[in-house]
Amino acid sequence: MRLTSSIWFAAFMRREQQRGSYVSVMRSGAKEAGAIFVVHNHLDGTLDLFSPAPQSMMMETTGRKFELVLERVDQSKIDQYLEKQVKFDPDLWIIDIESNSDDLELNFE
Repeated sequence: MRLTSSIWFAAFMRREQQRGSYVSVMRSGAKEAGAIFVVHNHLDGTLDLFSPAPQSMMMETTGRKFELVLERVDQSKIDQYLEKQVKFDPDLWIIDIESNSDDLELNFE
């Protein structure tokens, strides 16, 4: 059984805060099954964007999987991408994490 979006976020936030990162919700979507996008702020002026992995990557797991869609870009590129996604799916979540660590782990069950 897959974790709901709100439970996944709560677990992710707790783990990352224990690692010293700052995590916040920029947009809260559907609590049960809203798609989750994660913006990783490297604290050096660059950001990464992770989106839900395509269904073809989900066949072997019950957890959430993510793929890197934008790497080390500025805020405007992130905003443009997410604006399109929100128009397509208004129930999505946008999570922001601030960390200078490059070992962000999103794929956990």
